[in-house]
Amino acid sequence: MAFTTFSRVLRSTFHIQRRLESTVASFTKDEILILLRPPFSNWSNIVREAEKVVGYPTSFMNLRCLLSDEFANLALYLRKLVGSNHLVMQTAKNVLYGDSKNLQPWGLIILLLSKSVKSTATNSNTINQQQRDLAELTEMIRTGHLIHRGIVNVPFSKRSKSTESAIFGNKIAILLGDYLLVTANGMLAGMKNPDILYLISTALRDLSESEFLGDRDGQNMPLPGKPKVSKNDLNITFDTTSINADDVLGKPRKEWTARTVYNGVSLLGRGCQSAMVLGRQSHETQNYAYQFGCHVGLAWQAASELQKLSSDSKDQFCLASAPVLFALEDNPELYKIIDQAKNDVNDVDYEDLKFNILKTDAVDKTRLLYEDHAKKAISFIDNIGKNESVDMIKKLINTF
Repeated sequence: MAFTTFSRVLRSTFHIQRRLESTVASFTKDEILILLRPPFSNWSNIVREAEKVVGYPTSFMNLRCLLSDEFANLALYLRKLVGSNHLVMQTAKNVLYGDSKNLQPWGLIILLLSKSVKSTATNSNTINQQQRDLAELTEMIRTGHLIHRGIVNVPFSKRSKSTESAIFGNKIAILLGDYLLVTANGMLAGMKNPDILYLISTALRDLSESEFLGDRDGQNMPLPGKPKVSKNDLNITFDTTSINADDVLGKPRKEWTARTVYNGVSLLGRGCQSAMVLGRQSHETQNYAYQFGCHVGLAWQAASELQKLSSDSKDQFCLASAPVLFALEDNPELYKIIDQAKNDVNDVDYEDLKFNILKTDAVDKTRLLYEDHAKKAISFIDNIGKNESVDMIKKLINTF
């Protein structure tokens, strides 16, 4: 499952537009599975190995979405934005056609973790429907959040004929994101487990709070905190209730960790923790799972940001990413480049900024950041168990 649950479905929708217009239900099971398969690559091979360990092709989790009339209608409306520069289309392209290593198969990680332990109730590690629902709703929440972030700010004073496409795109982003979040919340309620409801709700709270940490430009894109001299940037926490913005902003490692944990990593952590709750594991094991999920999510994010800065691509990159924050620490004068474009991050000269970042040790520090979190993730998963599922999780981590 190298693609998120929803992204596979959406990708197949782009490829089968004509057939969707006639009927979605006309597909056979074999046709659907072929459409949902990711491109062939080493990463895809490892994901398929992991699916075998889980016990079934995790593509089956997509069928509910693919055969949904609501989803089919929304996908057809989304088609009208093809060719536009709307952020929701950029989000869709990143999710659908980006490097598959960066698409973070969170659902598969949760299922592998579920299978790594035996339920104390059934004395079996067979994946059940609730565990599959947990994996699916976690990915739905993640993707819904990303879609919502594709909403463009169009002030009333600037609305005209030329902004109609942007306004239409906003409506689609809202409806599409809402559909995923409502469906996920319905599945969460259907599990009738108050402990899991609480854990996932805390992750939803964190996703909301991520939009209010630090400064933003006119399109709500994150801006880095002004660099501060700090001697204590190594003490980090995954307890989001204890994070103080004044204590983390301007301190590269703390700021990056806080932003990344709020912006989805806590969701993966809570999903992993919930998997242990369903398996009726001890509180200690549940905590190990949360720590594992957070560290593996941070390792993934660091690897993704490292790849963008070390590649030849001229695409924009997040100004609050780890390489940028580390570069600001090494050369605070770079903050002037960003501060001059605080109203719109598109005004930043990304090519020049990237050149200056590469002159610092930011890339090396980001690589060490990835290695640190990858090692810690492996350490916590070793505390949970030693079996084929754990070995496969390690294999996924080492392929980042």
